[in-house]
Amino acid sequence: MTKQEAFRRLSQSSFRAGFHLSEKEREYVRQKGLDVIHTHAQDFVRKRLAPACIPNDGRQTPMRGHPVFVAQHACACCCRGCLNQWYHVQQGVELTELQQQKIVNFLMTWIEQEMQN
Repeated sequence: MTKQEAFRRLSQSSFRAGFHLSEKEREYVRQKGLDVIHTHAQDFVRKRLAPACIPNDGRQTPMRGHPVFVAQHACACCCRGCLNQWYHVQQGVELTELQQQKIVNFLMTWIEQEMQN
């Protein structure tokens, strides 16, 4: 599935389409810069999504408080269950570096689009 297809599908979900960056989160992105936000996204994905076994899967990503958290919910990349449901990413298997990179790039595309709106 291409990014465009994924964004189209997500836009059809009232739950996923309802997520947007708050002004406070936008200001955080402006202050830190996209490179720092990208590093945060890599760290969150590596620690919270990539492991094969996540003890609190489904509850590991807060709904707000950081632009990447909001992006994860908007993009259905918040837990392994959502990754499986939306993108058929197998649960119980550690994410590869390539999978992690694709997720981070997808989240960053969403954040960049939000910053333009």
